[in-house]
Amino acid sequence: MFRTSIPRPPARSRAVPRCRLVGRVAGVTTAVVLLLSLPAAAHADPGGSAYLAANSLPVVIGNLKAWLLGILTSLATLFLVLAGVYWSTAGGDPTQVEKAKGALKNALVGYGLAVLAPVLLQIVQGIVGG
Repeated sequence: MFRTSIPRPPARSRAVPRCRLVGRVAGVTTAVVLLLSLPAAAHADPGGSAYLAANSLPVVIGNLKAWLLGILTSLATLFLVLAGVYWSTAGGDPTQVEKAKGALKNALVGYGLAVLAPVLLQIVQGIVGG
């Protein structure tokens, strides 16, 4: 049998990727050096007292309560909507109905935690001493 050799394309030079790599490294290095050489401390206010932005414990717990209520209520509402979608698209499929019931239970637990969050945070505030 005769074998015919298929001509291979010429090998690519390694110089092109190295040039790109060197260019990228040089660009990143230049950007980092320029960023680090900015006189950020020159814009600081030398006079006056420095005040920390820390709040008192009741303010922190109040902010935490607001965030916690928002997150829990949002998640519970999401699970409630998912339960409704699962239930309405079940079409008599028992596994889909069970999935909807599980999402509904998760929504009820989320709403329960949202109702109990202020009480739990009040207990934490009493323990910490705020």
